[in-house]
Amino acid sequence: MKVLVTGANGFIGRALCAHLRAAGTALRAAVRAVVPPLPAGERVPADYVAVGGISGETDWGAALDGVTHLVHLAGWAHDGGASRAEAERLSRTINVEGTARLARQAAAAGVRRFVFLSSVKAAGERSGALPLSESSPPVPEDPYGASKLAVERMLGDLAGGGMETVILRPPLVYGPGVRANFLRLLRLVDRGVPMPLGSVRNMRSLVYLGNLVSAIEACLVSPAAAGETFFVSDGEDVSTPDLIRRIASAMGRPARLFPFPVRLLRLGFRLAGRAAEFGRLADSLAVDATKIRAVLGWEPPFTLDQGLRDTVDRYHRAQKR
Repeated sequence: MKVLVTGANGFIGRALCAHLRAAGTALRAAVRAVVPPLPAGERVPADYVAVGGISGETDWGAALDGVTHLVHLAGWAHDGGASRAEAERLSRTINVEGTARLARQAAAAGVRRFVFLSSVKAAGERSGALPLSESSPPVPEDPYGASKLAVERMLGDLAGGGMETVILRPPLVYGPGVRANFLRLLRLVDRGVPMPLGSVRNMRSLVYLGNLVSAIEACLVSPAAAGETFFVSDGEDVSTPDLIRRIASAMGRPARLFPFPVRLLRLGFRLAGRAAEFGRLADSLAVDATKIRAVLGWEPPFTLDQGLRDTVDRYHRAQKR
């Protein structure tokens, strides 16, 4: 087995490549530039290959040479700074057209299995009283989620050909080096900033980076994964206040939460043009990840608390540099 990983210098890609190398897996790591940004002191591995920008015109030939299995992580991620029109353009060009180009060339090159990292956003932004499952009707709400769903359907059309496809839908991914909203939450807890979220009653699924990498590996090697779509999570859902308390515990700090009417908070965020941001804090978005356990026999090797401790430890080390 020789595995091509796209997006190899990203948050998930770096962890997956390190895991596969440690396991002795033959690897090729695709990046956009010859020298990807790496932490200080780390060398660019010899198995990196540059493919340039991703679109419907990308030539993946050199990256695919001799590859039998592929994990596609590269893509445009949702960015709150982009306009709706720009988000639609980038998600269509990079995520949909770029992946379609890769899938066609991979099939022609004889790749046997294509693992696509989709997102919970392909299914929707909230779960309500019951967690989302693979059979839930998909209701993506932004261009990023819509693009992930479009790719899922495109890969589904390839079923029955010579290349097997597997789709993995993670919720929020956290771990060492996490950025964006989770990093902001770490900073708020670390600084002891009081947060008016004590009255929030929701349930959110998360997946620790080490668990996600383990699940990707299972999707690469398990014969039962062919043609399947899986949600993946840590297996323990938490409310936003409970997550803050557990981060605070891992930091050895108090959780500075106080109650405040949720409907007033929601109104305030909406008036400030930040309704989606508040939804990520207060709405439920839980997934049912029992299918991957039942079909692949996969179990997350790390608990939520272990993942949070690892994330906090790396965060603290980064603060001391």
